[in-house]
Amino acid sequence: MHHSIRGQGAGSWRLAAWFLFWSLLVILGVFLGLWQWERADDKRDYLARLDAAPTLEAPGKVPPEGTHLTLRGHYLAERTLFLDNRTHQGRLGVAVLTPLRTGDGRVWLVQRGFVPTGPSRESPEVDTPTGEVLVKGRWQQAGKGTPLFGPNREGDRLQRIDLAAWKSGDFAHEGWMHLERGAGMLEPWWEPSVMPPSRHVGYAMQWWGLALAALVMMLLGGRRLMKDRSLYGGGAENATSEETEGCRKP
Repeated sequence: MHHSIRGQGAGSWRLAAWFLFWSLLVILGVFLGLWQWERADDKRDYLARLDAAPTLEAPGKVPPEGTHLTLRGHYLAERTLFLDNRTHQGRLGVAVLTPLRTGDGRVWLVQRGFVPTGPSRESPEVDTPTGEVLVKGRWQQAGKGTPLFGPNREGDRLQRIDLAAWKSGDFAHEGWMHLERGAGMLEPWWEPSVMPPSRHVGYAMQWWGLALAALVMMLLGGRRLMKDRSLYGGGAENATSEETEGCRKP
């Protein structure tokens, strides 16, 4: 009798653990699928804003993300810094960041392009045009950026673009221009969007497919466990009945 009770208790515990484990996997798959779906929507909105971005020349107000920006002024070559650890076409290097002062006295940060350096930590030699220049490119608003593990600036190299690294506070707006045409342009490497929305949709479908597979496994396995538990409990009850009848015989 006691063995029967313990067996039924163990079967109930296994059944509960089985459903709990697979339920968590189903919930996780659904949640991650929804997250990727929302990222696809965000990426579509971002690309739509880029397509609808205006063309402006040294605007007084903060330009919208992706604005086709035109600037006319002088490069401040002595204030050039380098965005470290960039890779382009399998090469290691830096992106050149040079402030530019327009005729109204405001300063704009210009990301001029990629320079291969290899593993060398020496500052690269970059030619910067003198005199007035006309440059055009895409505007990117400053954001939170990637997490840092240590100081952002080491010498003239930055781990991420941060206007505070110049310690001047005289930039026109919080952001920078990725140079696409004009004097001082180097090898272009920056792209406004790395992963298309369709990739996020594909990831969402994969997560939902895994959630569906986990649901099927949960139901099939749970059905088998419930069947085994029923058979085990039925056998125990029959054995108990036989023992009781044996005790009643003279």
